[in-house]
Amino acid sequence: MRLAAPLAFGMRLVAISGSLRSRSSNGELLRALARIAAPAIDLEIYDGLGSLPHFNPDLDQEGMQLPEPVQALRRKIADADGLVISSPEYAHGVPGALKNALDWLVGGPEMVYKPIALLNPSPRSVHAQASIAETLRTMSTTLVDGACIALPISGRGLDADGIVANAELRARLEGVLEAMRTATLLPPLVQHE
Repeated sequence: MRLAAPLAFGMRLVAISGSLRSRSSNGELLRALARIAAPAIDLEIYDGLGSLPHFNPDLDQEGMQLPEPVQALRRKIADADGLVISSPEYAHGVPGALKNALDWLVGGPEMVYKPIALLNPSPRSVHAQASIAETLRTMSTTLVDGACIALPISGRGLDADGIVANAELRARLEGVLEAMRTATLLPPLVQHE
């Protein structure tokens, strides 16, 4: 499947890997998605997950200045048309660094109605994906049908180039981008009916 007229539409996505490992399958999956998306879609991979302070509600109150890394994350999310999250599963749960980032985003308006793609590089890992989806629904985001998928990446030793070169995996990632493109064209009220 090829993207329908990708150059006719400018879209900005922020991608977050739930893994702090430099060469994780989650990161490779997002790098592959960025290569497939370019140049029609601006997909920025957020690399500040490890620099966020531990969430503290005392620091996230009206009138207070948030820590700079949190301000930067919120700006990136606010400026994006959508968000892509790829996360591992640790002991049947969401990695702490990713949950910490989501906790910092709960108190702001940046995520409300934001179209979200959830990528899972290990179809056997279902607990974290379900937990992330529930958290995002609670945050009033829009989980995009067709953009929340599991791909058999983990354990195959595939880097971004290998993922892009695999016709089946590439086609599925193109489908994610098309679903996100379609979702960002819809006004928020239509997305939530």
